[in-house]
Amino acid sequence: MDEIDRAILRELQADGRIAYADLGPKVGLSASAARQRLQRLLDSRAVQVVGVTDPMAMGGQAMALLGITVDGDVRTVADELARHPEVVYAVLTSGGFDLFAEVVAPGPRELLDFVNDVVRPVDGVERIQSFPYFGIHTHRFLWDVG
Repeated sequence: MDEIDRAILRELQADGRIAYADLGPKVGLSASAARQRLQRLLDSRAVQVVGVTDPMAMGGQAMALLGITVDGDVRTVADELARHPEVVYAVLTSGGFDLFAEVVAPGPRELLDFVNDVVRPVDGVERIQSFPYFGIHTHRFLWDVG
């Protein structure tokens, strides 16, 4: 990734819907060259351009971070949890937990059902500690791209 790629990413972080006609001049390229550069970043999967929601702001939803201790291969447990749409991300970690999973459910009862009936029975799950969300204070996707 070179400086032009990083400039494109900075512009996308400011406005993910920027037109190529506006993006190109801001990063020192023509619109078509900016489109080609961005397409290369998308094709390599280094970048995704998506709409991000705040499930808590959408109302009627429950979220929690699950701290999971695993007995066995943590990747196998993460793969199993990732199959479920309620899991919006899973992070392999170390320390007190082997895996963190952020979960979104339609409501508190469904969140409990998911943790108890889906996560707990997964082979290798030894212990779960649930951290329910009362609200999302900060939600940013601005990575330092230099």
